[in-house]
This record gives sequence, structure tokens and C-alpha cells, in this order.
Amino acid sequence: MRTVHEEIIDIEIDEAESDLGPVRDVAIEKVQKPKAQNQKPQLIFLLLPCLFLLVTLLGGMRLGAADNAFVFLKPALICLVFASVLMILFFRSSLLQMDGWFSDKFSTLQNIANAGVLLTMFTASTQLFNSLLPEKGLPFWIVGFCFFWTLWNNLFADFDTKKLLRSLGALFGLAFVVKYLVLANLTATGDTSLLQRIFDNPAKEAFTWLLDLPRYSAGTGYIQFFAVAIYLIALFLTPSTTKK
Repeated sequence: MRTVHEEIIDIEIDEAESDLGPVRDVAIEKVQKPKAQNQKPQLIFLLLPCLFLLVTLLGGMRLGAADNAFVFLKPALICLVFASVLMILFFRSSLLQMDGWFSDKFSTLQNIANAGVLLTMFTASTQLFNSLLPEKGLPFWIVGFCFFWTLWNNLFADFDTKKLLRSLGALFGLAFVVKYLVLANLTATGDTSLLQRIFDNPAKEAFTWLLDLPRYSAGTGYIQFFAVAIYLIALFLTPSTTKK
């Protein structure tokens, strides 16, 4: 049998625990909050640069039609212009906030690190246009003009982040279909001799000659598909600000 004194002590302990309940919950939140905040630098300074650098590598990669050898193509000058306009659109649509990435309140190291992340974004954007633009000939000028017209109009359109991402997804998806599904099927493969290809499929050989289309292996389309997908995922993960 418990005494009256023991029961009084148990009641006092229960009341003390109930009084400390909110304080304990606040303490738990304070412990968990830094853990959530520590995940943001890992996303910004580790994951995003790796994704953008991967796109930079894949965007210039092609596979030769004859032996599937890796060929790395440098971007045309117009790709740098398109990437610069695209970076302006990112800030204009609030996908990136200028004071959230560069500020006198940040340390010099953080400003430099943020600039490095944006540099990888710029190089990935350049290589993505390099991936989606036909290499030469009439298709290069037609697709390039479509890119220029779309980006130029977007500079003066009322955009928010979601609208911009949807617009870029549609633009890059259409360019991918045109280059790697439509134009690639008009290109004659180089497995046989020129005379044999003319007899086998004269229309395809004529389009290859008229449009001046280079010949690449079908695996090139798979590589560039992943380049476009990784780029869009990286944009979706990019925070508008690096402030804590």
C-alpha cells in the first residue's frame, strides 16, 4: 500500500513534467531546426554544382556514327548569348534573387561560393543550347532563330518562376524532338558506302546533303535526353535565395 506522502510526491512530479512540456518541445524544435538548415548548404554548394557540371559534360558529347567514339563539340558563340539571356530571365522571374545570392551581409567566401554555383549554371545552360542546336547548315539557323525569338519575347513577358520553368520545359522538349527525332531520321547513316546509301534511300541521302546534317550514332539522343532532364531537375532544386 502506498502512503499519502508518496502519492503527493507523484502528483508534484506529474505537475512539474506538465509545466516543462512546452519548454521541452521548444528545445526539441531548436535541436531539429539547425539540422534542417544544414541541409541547404549541402544542396546549394554540393548537389547543384555537380548536376550542372554533369550537364556541361553531357551537353557537348556526341557519339560517332561509324565506331560510337566519343566526340566533344565546343559550343557556338550564339550559345553563350542564349545562356546570358537565360540567366537574366532567371533573375527577372525571381527564380534567382540578386540580394539572395550576392549581399554585403554575406561573407566574402559565401559570395565567391555563390558566384561559383551560378557559373556552373551558366556553363550548363551554354552546353544545353549546344546540345539542342543543330551543328551546322540551314537547321542551325532555323532552330537558332526560334530560340532567339522565344528568349527575346520572354524578356518582356510577365513571368513568374513556375511559368518560366514550364516555358523552358516546353521549349527544350520541342527542340529535342526536332533535332534527335525528326532531323536525325533524315540523316543517312555512314555504315555503308555513299553509292550504296544513294541506291538504298536516295531521299534520306538528299536531305543529308541539302541540310548539311552531321551523322551521329543513335546513342547521342539518349545522352542528350538525360542532359535535358538533369538540367530541368537542377533548376527545380535551385533555391531563390541562399539566406538562412
